[in-house]
Amino acid sequence: MNRCYGCGAILQTQDKEKIGYIPKDKKNDAKLCLRCFRILHYNDLKMVELPTEDILNTVNKKGEYAFFLMDFLNINEEVVSIYKKISIPKTLIISKIDYIPKYVNKNKIKDWLKKEYGVEEEILFASAVKNINLGAIRNTLDSNKKRCAYLLGFTNSGKSTLLNHLQENSTITTSLVPNTTLDYIKIPISEKQYLIDSPGFQYQNPIYKENMVLLKKMNPKTFLKPITYQLKKDGSILIENILRIENESEKCNMTLYMSNLLSIKRVYKKNKTGKEFSSKKIKMKKNQDLVIKGLGFINIKNDCSINLYMENQNRVEIRNSFFER
Repeated sequence: MNRCYGCGAILQTQDKEKIGYIPKDKKNDAKLCLRCFRILHYNDLKMVELPTEDILNTVNKKGEYAFFLMDFLNINEEVVSIYKKISIPKTLIISKIDYIPKYVNKNKIKDWLKKEYGVEEEILFASAVKNINLGAIRNTLDSNKKRCAYLLGFTNSGKSTLLNHLQENSTITTSLVPNTTLDYIKIPISEKQYLIDSPGFQYQNPIYKENMVLLKKMNPKTFLKPITYQLKKDGSILIENILRIENESEKCNMTLYMSNLLSIKRVYKKNKTGKEFSSKKIKMKKNQDLVIKGLGFINIKNDCSINLYMENQNRVEIRNSFFER
């Protein structure tokens, strides 16, 4: 039974619309399915959804340990709720830490995750790109006397990139496309240890939908540079024409923790862009975060009232920030 080296799907020649398809003339020598081949060589963006409960059931029934990747910009209720549904022993990995500004205290993030979200398990910080703390994954398996663990996380949390750095010459497909990994791929990371790359979880109402241009912009390519705005009354911040935050107080100071590739601009009352979306009045307290699931978060510096315009208000979460008051 041959599997695609990229996504793990079983290779087949019968149905072009199903995962693992390869042309019949490539049957004997194909290493990648057509989908992975086109992702790798043509950046062909085709999304495939896999049920969250199916992934969780497989891991909870067959697994003995799990690592769950959660990147700095995507810590929120929805992601944490999936993490908590993993019933086997587990470790939370905060990935892509090279994006985190240096003034952010990582120990305080640990304390905050426990207090705000009730995360009790061990927390590691890692970066595959900078090769930071990757050895801790092997050490965790050793200390727990485990040889195998499932590697889990939401789409674009960095699973495949991490595996490609843990195992030299790995051919796992890395892409912004949800969901690149379509099956469970066993990857050796040492002589006695291996990880199982698993299909990525997806948000119930992803803000990017079918907008692949937006999806690319949402993921930072370099060090994250937070942007601070001081809004006067009736001033607004417009993000990619899909989200408008309008200040209704005398002033509202905020810092945006989002990809610097996004189009973010300050607009005023005469500019009506974004007001075609549904609106919600929100009273924010000093040092709370306005979380836009999948996009990042905005730290509010003072008590203020805002009017939030966006297509789906369920993508919004208000939380206490880990920044010091």
